[in-house]
Amino acid sequence: MSMSFDPFSQLDRIAQSVFDTSRQPRIMPVDLFREGAQYVLNADLPGIDPGSVDVDVDGHLLTIRAQRSTANQEGVRWLAQERPFGSYMRQFSIGDDVNPEGISASYDNGVLSVIIPIAERAKPRKIAVESAGERGRKAVVA
Repeated sequence: MSMSFDPFSQLDRIAQSVFDTSRQPRIMPVDLFREGAQYVLNADLPGIDPGSVDVDVDGHLLTIRAQRSTANQEGVRWLAQERPFGSYMRQFSIGDDVNPEGISASYDNGVLSVIIPIAERAKPRKIAVESAGERGRKAVVA
């Protein structure tokens, strides 16, 4: 197996050992979109143990946390170790237009899906428009 020398990855490795960046929370890429009466958030968390994923809502703050453990293999000589490990965290501000009690989450094939329903009061609704003549007739009948 042939591997080329990449000086930038070596600098990354050295910086990680000097500044201990492995303890810093990692960023997780997400997609967020509205679909009908809900928001859908998909976060990439490949290789994460589902038991380490934590989703919570505190007021207007949705927080996602996860942990990936390092491969603890003694007696090996690493040739490349590029897969990040450590803690992952993302926080999102949610507005008054969502129903925090209805938020649900699932984890499948390395993707965390969080479904955030829109509150009834924020959903579009149709307002009936009456004409002046209809209002007058209703008042007389009543």
